[in-house]
Amino acid sequence: MKEPSPAPDSLRPSGIDPRALMTFRAVCQTGSISAAARALNLSQPSVSNTIALLERKLGVRLFDRGRSGIALTREGEALRRRAEAMATLLADAASEVEHASHRIAGPLRIGGTPGALLTLLPSVIMRLEAAVGDFALSVVERPDEQLLDMLRMGEIELAFVTTQIESVPADIVDRTCASDPFVLIVGPHHADLPAHVSLRDVESYPWVLPEARGAFRRQVDALFIAAGVPVPRTAIRCDSLLTTRAIVRESDRVTVLPRTVALDGVSDGSIRAISIGEAAFERSVGVLRLADAALSPLADAMLEALPPKL
Repeated sequence: MKEPSPAPDSLRPSGIDPRALMTFRAVCQTGSISAAARALNLSQPSVSNTIALLERKLGVRLFDRGRSGIALTREGEALRRRAEAMATLLADAASEVEHASHRIAGPLRIGGTPGALLTLLPSVIMRLEAAVGDFALSVVERPDEQLLDMLRMGEIELAFVTTQIESVPADIVDRTCASDPFVLIVGPHHADLPAHVSLRDVESYPWVLPEARGAFRRQVDALFIAAGVPVPRTAIRCDSLLTTRAIVRESDRVTVLPRTVALDGVSDGSIRAISIGEAAFERSVGVLRLADAALSPLADAMLEALPPKL
């Protein structure tokens, strides 16, 4: 099996050899040296030597090796995140060149929680189109914790989330762009409810509430705490905004949502928003990014298209 020729010393970066990092990534993905060797079409000794040289260069052990296979050490886990980010960077480089040849900006990958994306993204897209013309954009919905991991691994450049709930990690920069009051959302079955209620008045109602244990759920739970009533235990847990609204519209269940999120696109009166006495705070939404990461031109343009920082 022919091994690739080593790069001349003058062409090797002063830090970690990128090929060694990609070999390390293959071991992480396949779970063993031998499996990585097969995936890379290299000999097992070659992969073993590459990992050993990488460990010596860094002065750490990257794997704990046992009968059941390998397990990443803390240092190995940290390097794995960088390896994934590098793989994404290399893939993006090829894709960006291809898009540039067709005069298309990007690609840009972003993530967010459903409510934050719904609040901010539509208007941002319109301003972005006016600023840069055609662009390629991929959007994924994930819980808050997964979004932080995706930022750190380079899988997304920006995360649209609920903000101002807790301090952000030191490696993350946040920007709050909009706020919106929480309201009780009801369907036709509760036409008799007044325009203003306390959660104490409706605590016995059947509910639909968020499932994911993120910032938005903590804010909703805080409303019940402020009212001095327990969070309903028999609530349907659902993170889909469309499904939540459909359940409320077609049943006697109620929910708590930010006003603009709840009523977005609804003009037929099938659901209505009722002010909540305990809603002394508003839900804020904004964008997170890595503090030390250089953003792509399209990500920078998206930040410019956001509303001014609150």
